[in-house]
Amino acid sequence: MIVVAHPDDELLGLGASMHRLINEYGVQTHLVILGEGITSRSDRRDIQQWEDELTIHKSNIKKAQAAIGYHSVAVHDFPDNRFDSVALLDIIKVIEKEKEAFQAEVIFTHHGGDLNVDHQRTFEAVITACRPMSHEHSKTIITFETPSGTEWRASSDPRHFVPNFFVQVTEESLNAKVKGMEAYEFEKRPYPHPRSPEALFIQAQRWGIAVGVAYAEAFTIVRTIC
Repeated sequence: MIVVAHPDDELLGLGASMHRLINEYGVQTHLVILGEGITSRSDRRDIQQWEDELTIHKSNIKKAQAAIGYHSVAVHDFPDNRFDSVALLDIIKVIEKEKEAFQAEVIFTHHGGDLNVDHQRTFEAVITACRPMSHEHSKTIITFETPSGTEWRASSDPRHFVPNFFVQVTEESLNAKVKGMEAYEFEKRPYPHPRSPEALFIQAQRWGIAVGVAYAEAFTIVRTIC
């Protein structure tokens, strides 16, 4: 199960890895998108003002899903870049219900030190929802980086993304990631923005070079119980 704050985070974090896991290993995947991802672009949250854009944004999710091939998606409506205005418990309850319904064994989510407050709160909610109790079936929690959110954290902040797990990916899977990202009309950016197609390939090359392969996506294993 992949738990993200906004539409497009799933692609930025692990789009190519998802594509490989689904197509090569038949891994069943369920995506949980917690926030609507649009309304922070105005001074106050006004759903009616952004009604058309929100409709398009939700339709873009389906296009991204087709590019990657994940099996199911649940979209929630927490306020964009305002997760800190919502009780953490409300977010935790959503995640608990989603993981119980899907019976998630492995959960991917945001790095807890991201600049984006919604990413931080999502991480906190996932960790809390997956407390390691005897009945908990989610045994593995893995975090990913989100370009334009993770690397923009202040250099003096101690919560930097330090990966310890890498997934080798192919050019085909990276192209699927880029295709899915380009489906998000309000999120794609031209180079040299970190969300541009060129930058996504460069990022994959960077992590590939770090571990001796052509392309890779990087992750941090927070906890795994065998």
